[in-house]
Formats: sequence, structure tokens, C-alpha cells
Amino acid sequence: MKKLLVIFLMFICSDIIAQNAPNSLGFASFNHIALQVKDMPASKDFYQNIIGLTPVAVPDSLKAIRGWFNTGNGQMIHLLAGRTTPVLNDKNGSHFAIFVNSIDNAEKFLASRKVPFHKQVRFGGIVQIYFADPDGYLIEMNEKK
Repeated sequence: MKKLLVIFLMFICSDIIAQNAPNSLGFASFNHIALQVKDMPASKDFYQNIIGLTPVAVPDSLKAIRGWFNTGNGQMIHLLAGRTTPVLNDKNGSHFAIFVNSIDNAEKFLASRKVPFHKQVRFGGIVQIYFADPDGYLIEMNEKK
């Protein structure tokens, strides 16, 4: 009898909670993306000196295993130490995308730094450049109009 009562109360309570639940998650904005990396110093150098992001202060206790970078509008890229397996870029093209002021200047910069890239023209004549960070995370680059 006690078990039946407990089940009944659980059913009633879950129904009441469901009725009072909001109708959406309430997404407000993007906060950060976290990427696990193999070589923290190489990745920090890449995101600061190739991508051009500004480092964000990390607590002293995390400096060796974290790297945080400001991407604007309160959003960041967080680098996390500990990658032990390679990043696999499959045919579906998992990547993140960034804007640059000039795709031509960005292409020249990558070439001068000997960063391998793939350039393509997509529909509508839009030029895109794809390149990878030291771990193999694919980055798409577009010109901001």
C-alpha cells in the first residue's frame, strides 16, 4: 500500500511540475566554446598570434592547464589541456567560423606564416578560407561585409 501511495504522489508531483515549467530553455546568448588541446603553449601562441585574440586572465592555479581568449561581446574560446587523441575532421565538416575584415589580407597573412589553408568560392561568389589550429580543429574564415 505504501508503494502505491508513493507512486501516486510521484505521478501527481511530476504532473504539477510539468504544468508550471516554462515553455522554452530561455537561451540568452553564447558564452564560450571549449577546445581540448595537446600542447597548451603552442595553442595559446596560435590563438593569440595567428587568430589575433586577446588573452583573458586565468586564475593562477589554472594557468598551466587553461588558456582563455576574448572573441568579443562577452564570448570566449577556452583551451583545456589534456588532449591525447587526434581531432578527426570528417566529411561533414565540423568547424567553427570567424569573420575577418579582409579575406585577401587574411590569406596573405596565413601564407606569410606558412599556415596551410584551403580557399574556395561558395555559392553567391563568397570566398571562404579553411585552416586548422595546432590540434586540427577546423576554422572557417569569411569576410565581414
